Amino acid sequence: MRNSIVERAICVGAVVLVASFALPQERFTIEQIMSSPFPSDLVVAPNHGKLAWVQNAEGRRNIWVAGAPDYVGSQITSYQSDDGQELSQLQFGPGANHIVFVRGGAPNRQGEIPNPRSEPDGTGQSIWIITAGGDDLQELGKGTGPAISPDGEVVAFIRDGEIWTVPSGDDGEAEQLSDTRGRAGSLRWSPDGSKLAFVSRRGDHAFVGVYSLTDRRIRYLDPGVEHDEEPVWSPDGSEVAFVRIPNERQALPFGPVRTALPWSIRIANAVTGEGRLVWLAEPGSGSAFREVVAKNQLLWSGDRIVFPWEKDGWTHLYSISVSGGSAQLLTPGPFEVEHVAPSADGTEVLYSSNQGDIDRRHLWRVSVTGGNPEAVTTGDELEWAPVMTGDGGAVAYLASSAIQPARAKIRVADSEDRALAPASMPDDFPTSLVTPEQVIFSAADGMQIHGQLFRPADHRQGQQHPSAIFFHGGSRRQMLLGWHYRSYYHNAYALNQFLASRGYIVLSVNYRSGIGYGMEFREALDYGATGASEFNDVLGAGLYLRSRDDVDPKRIALWGGSYGGYLTALGLARASDLFAAGVDIHGVHDWNQVIRNFVPSYNAEENAALARLAFESSPMAFIDGWRSPVLLIHGDDDRNVPFSESVDLAEALASRSVDYEQLVFPDEVHGFLLHDNWLAAYEAASDFLDRKLEGTSALTSQP
Repeated sequence: MRNSIVERAICVGAVVLVASFALPQERFTIEQIMSSPFPSDLVVAPNHGKLAWVQNAEGRRNIWVAGAPDYVGSQITSYQSDDGQELSQLQFGPGANHIVFVRGGAPNRQGEIPNPRSEPDGTGQSIWIITAGGDDLQELGKGTGPAISPDGEVVAFIRDGEIWTVPSGDDGEAEQLSDTRGRAGSLRWSPDGSKLAFVSRRGDHAFVGVYSLTDRRIRYLDPGVEHDEEPVWSPDGSEVAFVRIPNERQALPFGPVRTALPWSIRIANAVTGEGRLVWLAEPGSGSAFREVVAKNQLLWSGDRIVFPWEKDGWTHLYSISVSGGSAQLLTPGPFEVEHVAPSADGTEVLYSSNQGDIDRRHLWRVSVTGGNPEAVTTGDELEWAPVMTGDGGAVAYLASSAIQPARAKIRVADSEDRALAPASMPDDFPTSLVTPEQVIFSAADGMQIHGQLFRPADHRQGQQHPSAIFFHGGSRRQMLLGWHYRSYYHNAYALNQFLASRGYIVLSVNYRSGIGYGMEFREALDYGATGASEFNDVLGAGLYLRSRDDVDPKRIALWGGSYGGYLTALGLARASDLFAAGVDIHGVHDWNQVIRNFVPSYNAEENAALARLAFESSPMAFIDGWRSPVLLIHGDDDRNVPFSESVDLAEALASRSVDYEQLVFPDEVHGFLLHDNWLAAYEAASDFLDRKLEGTSALTSQP
């Protein structure tokens, strides 16, 4: 059966944009290529020229700040160890003198906080406050989701699904404000600080509520049977706008959703709770709600509301009058808007997109009232997460390139862009990385698939190299022509560079059901648990590499994590004759088990047809055809893909005498929290591929 699949596959072609040439090959270690600090969580202070971000340097997570006029970054926390404790949810106080943040990861379904170091006393998730100068750090209490009041005196937060407050100063104890049904979240202060809007999530529905601090009352706004989310206050604090998404019980994850019961935007009076419909999505394309990366999906500016919509099959920004009417398209064209933030005065929107450069990200700005978008950045680098300083004097963002890892940058007025913390880059970080080439090849069913091809720097015609095909996770992801903007794939890019330095030709595949290429590509027919149509892309990638004269057709391997582990396992199970080995990192092996992890109410016995299709879309359905060796890597506190997926696969492989190796991280989660574990995983992966592909030095000449 496997042979017939390969033989029937459509011949593949490719567009390769860079000519082959040979350069001296720099030798470096995995530790060196993964030594660069990764920046995230870039935020600005309201009404001030100050910003902050988190920098993860080999597992040591710390907060950095920079301010006008010089914007020289400095570290203000002093966490010294690779302890796996995340820093997130940064927020400046109104005077820009303090920063509130959360330390520690979120609990799993059993209420357990991540503890990857297996500390005997356990760990916690707490809210902290620190002065912007770093001279005073104190814990405010256990919890998450902090929101600083407009006067800076109080911090509201969530503990055990309820609303609490605590004074931001030295004195005062935390006070519980609510004891209600559901689980509260998404706290938003009213402009005058007298009320808190929040979301109460209750399973098959959710309400937007307003808590009044003056009379200690909760009023739910225009309650219905839908999911109400993303509350945003009007500038005068009299009303709240929110998104309403109808509940659909039959919708299961990991299958295409091209249409849905149309979502809407509503506005409600914050005192009476009376609401009105402002805008309703049209049936068909765009009827299913599609998010962007933003603090809030709605931006209320003056008398207009900006929101994301993919009516034309691409994720774009639109605006509408608060009195209703037609939505105005702000970002027209065949591209995707991703990271979004308002300007300091709210009259413009900053955003990242792949406009005109589909395998990169650049920054743009557009007025909330419309007009031609203006490019903020261009070129061969990648830019994302733009923010404008509160005084309006600068734009900060995160950036990378093919050879330079992610870093925080700033543009002050019309001056040249520069890095905020250039001295934080390690001295021994590799300097001779390769630039991946954009390739476009045909999947087995003819769909055109984008990828990035890494060739060794000393690549020469007439030599055949071992090769590795990489599949990202998600699947709502897109690998790019440079270091990635998410830490997980920033790490994956590092391993692809390392493999290239070892003599491998590496192909990173943007398979269907990923982002960046429009709704129909993302919501590909029969993808995932509804048919595994991405296997066409796996097969097409293998056949494309096999057709290259610089690839040894007997030494093609697969690797990937999460959804990428799923495709790795699927490729090994269905095409072991094509793929010689694989590294499967916390991969999906039986969709019925993973769906239940995301939808606990899912019962395979009550959904026999869906369950049968889900299993037939899984690697376990083809386990009898699996012959290629595989390395399984998994943390046993994985909250995304159950650890049992690797347990069950290992049993199935062992019973069929299939060669497998394993690397297990006790108490580690899905996206490894410990830098040590990333190093161990990637060193094991590289060693495994070297051994199973008989080393990278055994290059053969063309006949």
